[in-house]
Amino acid sequence: MRIRLLSGRELDIMAEENLLQALKRQGVYLVASCGGKGICGKCRVRIAEGACRTVSTGKLDHQQIAAGAVLACQTFPEENLVLDIPKESRLVVGDVIETARAKDLFELFQNLDGSISPLVQWIPLQVPLPTLEGNISDIERLTNVAEKQGLHGLTFPHSVISSSADLLRETGGKISLGYTGTGEVFSLSSLSRKERFGVAVDVGTTTIVVYLVDLSDGRIVDVGSTYNSQMRHGDDVITRIVYATESNGLQELRDAVVDDINTLLMPLAEKHSISIDDIESAVIAGNTTMAHLFWGLNPAYIREEPYTPTLNIFPLWRAGTANLALHSQAPVYTVPCVASYVGGDIVAGVLASRMHRQGELSLFMDIGTNGEIVIGNNEWLVTAACSAGPCFEGSGIKQGMRATEGAVESVKIDRRTLEPVLGIIGKAKPLGICGSGMIDAVSELFLCGLIDQKGRFVNGSKTERIREGFEGTEFLFYQDSQRQIVLTEIDIENILRAKAAIYAGISLLLKETGFSFNEIEHVYIAGGFGNYLNVERAIMIGMLPDLPGEKFRFIGNTAIAGAYLCLLSENMRNEAGAIARKMTNIELSVSRLFMDEYLSALFLPHTDISQFPTVTALLDNK
Repeated sequence: MRIRLLSGRELDIMAEENLLQALKRQGVYLVASCGGKGICGKCRVRIAEGACRTVSTGKLDHQQIAAGAVLACQTFPEENLVLDIPKESRLVVGDVIETARAKDLFELFQNLDGSISPLVQWIPLQVPLPTLEGNISDIERLTNVAEKQGLHGLTFPHSVISSSADLLRETGGKISLGYTGTGEVFSLSSLSRKERFGVAVDVGTTTIVVYLVDLSDGRIVDVGSTYNSQMRHGDDVITRIVYATESNGLQELRDAVVDDINTLLMPLAEKHSISIDDIESAVIAGNTTMAHLFWGLNPAYIREEPYTPTLNIFPLWRAGTANLALHSQAPVYTVPCVASYVGGDIVAGVLASRMHRQGELSLFMDIGTNGEIVIGNNEWLVTAACSAGPCFEGSGIKQGMRATEGAVESVKIDRRTLEPVLGIIGKAKPLGICGSGMIDAVSELFLCGLIDQKGRFVNGSKTERIREGFEGTEFLFYQDSQRQIVLTEIDIENILRAKAAIYAGISLLLKETGFSFNEIEHVYIAGGFGNYLNVERAIMIGMLPDLPGEKFRFIGNTAIAGAYLCLLSENMRNEAGAIARKMTNIELSVSRLFMDEYLSALFLPHTDISQFPTVTALLDNK
């Protein structure tokens, strides 16, 4: 059987293969937040011609079904099909979504350390040529000279030894020796070496960012980022762990992330006329699951009690082992992880935030696909993962999407007319609503009295935008001839669960350490989500503590910033290790106190509204 897309492209489909599988196999990717289980309703397509068997319609409403809509993951063709894929159902992976220079990171590095000491160090050597009287082996002569320079116990990989004889004779014994901190020789070269480069990589659940760095002066040569292609198998780490273990997909997930990195790296190197062999080191920062998938380690036990990863501290493995497109012997440093759901991205974030050097109490938050928090100062650090889920990335929300072009990023509702005014990323036609838009929408609905403290729509509200939809009561924010953007009561419930998990995590860590919200001096918000987040609105719904605005600071992608620092400096790598060892992880999933805090936070803004005085004042002045 065949599938013909409206674009004219024709695809084949194998027996017992659903549409999602057939499309994915041939490079056409759909949003499938649930990993193809028919739960999220995101892989919607329209059958223009042909018959098919549909196992489940999931969240599709009667109008969509009548128009020919099906869920690709639940649909099996019975004859040749003509298929229409809506724009909002397409998942674009591999396209660069950002290319920019990070101008102030080197200034941060100078403030923190300033001395460049990469993973590979170079030393010039004059190795005597052999004579009849001194005809010991080339490597023995080289080792003797190196020991006189203070380098003891060097080990040589086969690739270095195999090329050493010719190089020593071609250069008259005048060479440079590159070596790592473990004493393994990286490479031998002539004294007239070319420039040296390294890469810092943030392996995020949603996006991958690569910095190409000149190791001679710390300059960032170029930056590229793309979506993590693992999203084909689900939005969050749990669905990917399931795919890796229950569907034998570990190698596929590993190949996907490595291909993404190489797809970014190779054009950057070519653009700047840099040889791949001159890229001599790499640093990887990612959460614990991403680090395991990158190295091809079984992540199964991360999600099973007692939630144990294979590794937290990774050896200095080689780029060839990872199949990265750089010098095969290049050492790859993995920023150390802390626990099953607190990884190297958070360690790198704390390093970049500098909270671990400050005497004042600080709160660090990375609100991304998951929600990790750290509380502490220069004496102690306590951390937890809040299990907020990928709600703010669009998963689990009827018209939810990531913060990309076409996403509703801000909402304002007129108090008199109850008509919404929407801010759209890229000023394009609205396709859906992203995390910041969700927070704005819920806070505005609450302030306007359209929903109550439980997030339920209030009966008798004087607006036709509140209506009964396929999934229950909903508020209509936008509609045109092609689509409608609504927020349902179920959506609001999911948003309240996510914000409650984050606030409860903060509250619990403070109680465990004997501090109060008012004692927090600095709140660092990391991740791309913070670029659009309105702090006042986040306080309004009870996601962030009610603290003065000047205490909050958005610090961007701290995972890549910390990876960059570790790429340049041995001191920073040692500091990252010290941060990881200092962190005490609290496993919230087995904490009874956390569940109490969570249930209390499932209201707008909280059952104890005295914790939110500014919200109380706003409600009193309505």
